Amino acid sequence: MQTHTTGFSALAELAALVSDDHPPGPANWDRVAECFSAWACAPGLRERVREDLRSLGPREEMRVVARSRETTTHFAWCLRDEPAEPFTFWLHEYKPHRDWRPGYADSVHNHRYHFCTVILSGGYLHERYRVRLAPEGTAISEVAPLRSADCRAGVSGTMLAHEFHRIPHAIDGTMTFLVKSRAVSPWSLSYDPGTGTSHRHVPVEARWEVLTGRL
Repeated sequence: MQTHTTGFSALAELAALVSDDHPPGPANWDRVAECFSAWACAPGLRERVREDLRSLGPREEMRVVARSRETTTHFAWCLRDEPAEPFTFWLHEYKPHRDWRPGYADSVHNHRYHFCTVILSGGYLHERYRVRLAPEGTAISEVAPLRSADCRAGVSGTMLAHEFHRIPHAIDGTMTFLVKSRAVSPWSLSYDPGTGTSHRHVPVEARWEVLTGRL
């Protein structure tokens, strides 16, 4: 199958730094985080990404748009997704807070993948949580706050797939850059602190057999 590499020279450089023969797990994600932090926190990252975006041709722009998506709290722009690489690269553009709808970044949640992130502009309140899972592991029964931090542009961080966090508020104009691993879990979980309701999130591509079985 032919793959299409985008014109992002900055991301190609980072991909070369963090690529490995095997998808990294929690045991060696520290190495990825170390490479990412040194690269992403160097001066001028926002300008480099902006320059790369502006240099894309129409076909490359369409590829980025086609694999990106909107969530209830932000736009997730997939800048690079090469099948042979164990990582994907993203730009998250947070919506003005007045346009947020409950249920995504502002819920207590984890992810199906590990990731590293750096704030390019703006900032947000970041909260980490300890959770108690239901016996089958498909729901959250209880949450307790661990710590919180008021993060601003230039701050970087790492989350592993089994860790839970929440962003209850972001400054208007906030943008973040992320490197994500491939999925290491078949689903993620979220918990609404206001209602005490837990949800399990299964990606649509994993539901193909369910769909065909119901037809």
